[in-house]
This record gives sequence, C-alpha cells and structure tokens, in this order.
Amino acid sequence: MIMEQTREPQYQYQVALRDEIGLARLGLTTNQVWNDDPRHLLFILARYKFVSKMLAGKKSALEVGCGDAFGTRMVQQEVPHICAIDFDPVFVNDAKSRMDQKRWKFDCRVHDMLSGPVEGPFEAAYSLDVIEHIPKEHERTFIGNVAKSLTPDGVMIVGTPSIQSQPYASKQSKEGHINCKDHKELKALMQEFFENVFIFSMNDEVVHTGFYPMAHYLFALCAGVKNVG
Repeated sequence: MIMEQTREPQYQYQVALRDEIGLARLGLTTNQVWNDDPRHLLFILARYKFVSKMLAGKKSALEVGCGDAFGTRMVQQEVPHICAIDFDPVFVNDAKSRMDQKRWKFDCRVHDMLSGPVEGPFEAAYSLDVIEHIPKEHERTFIGNVAKSLTPDGVMIVGTPSIQSQPYASKQSKEGHINCKDHKELKALMQEFFENVFIFSMNDEVVHTGFYPMAHYLFALCAGVKNVG
C-alpha cells in the first residue's frame, strides 16, 4: 500500500508514526474532559508540567491517585522511574490498556493508600486532585502512608482545588470534593509530616505566588520527611 504523502516533507514522519503505532487514545477521565470542557484538559496537563519541573533530577517518584494516568508521561520526561497507583481498578486497567510498552512504560498498579505505604522508598511523590476526595478523618493516614513511602529527604507535591473555588465547581466535581481546603489548612496538614512546606497558587494553567483566597487551585511543595512514627 502506498503511504499518504504530505505536501511538506517534514510532516511525513507524522503519517509514518500513525501507521507504525497508531493514534494515541485519551483515557477515561481525559476523554470525558475533552468531550465536556476541552479547556480543562489544558489545566490538568499544566499541573503535571509543574510537577515534572519541580521533580526534575529525581530518579524515582510515586504517583498517588493516578486516575487514567494520561499525564504521567510528562513526569517521565524528568523522572525515569514512576510507580503510579490508584485504588480503582477500572482506571488502572484503562491506563495499562493504553500504555506504550516501549518508550513510555511505567509501573501502574491498584493500591489504596489508606491501607498502607507503597514499598520503595521513592525520592518523590505527587498526588493531584486526590486529597479533596479523602474524608477528613482519614487524611492523616493518607499523607502519613505517602510519607512512609519516601526516603528521609523525600519530596511530596500535593495539588488540590481550593475551598474558595467550590462555588464554581461542576456538579460532578462537588459530589466527590468532600475535603477541600484553604492555603492555611493545607499547609498545616503537610507540616505535620514534612519539615518544609511551600504553597503555590494556580489559576487556569498559571502557577504563581499571588493572593491565596483568589486561587482556584493550590499546590503544596513539601520536603524533608519528619519522623512521626
């Protein structure tokens, strides 16, 4: 069969790649986002980009609550060894079914962080859009088990919608967002487990250090695991 020829030769690689490995598929979550609110996909990927830049140079990282793991390969660009976990096998199976086994392979498994830490230790961990789904009475178990999965000088990044953002959240989001926080509460929680905690604001795809109550999204960048037993 004769391959389609692009008018400009530099684009022929794109046709060849399509014919060799096929076209990439969105995951369960990213497919729904692309269907309902395409702009939000940009925001999701911007969060992963922030994580990838902050963790550049680390050799291993644990992703806690990976969902469909569509953005995980962005972190792989900076961190060579990723273990991505989620407590829902539906999403883990989806991530595995789409995984590029040659160039972008990573460990993806079912694990509930409330049940215990993940064998490592890892130099870093990150958890995006998860803590707001954890009941408040279990949040310390959740963060504590992540901390126990890290090296003593490990780094953790937590990303979560702010409590101030919730009046503007979708109905679907509100159903799962049972534990949103402001910047003070998020920092106080993370300081129980880490020596250093730095809070960043995020609006749309822009990360900044602006006025926290106007932030739609918050990042906690944490370093140095405390010996909390």
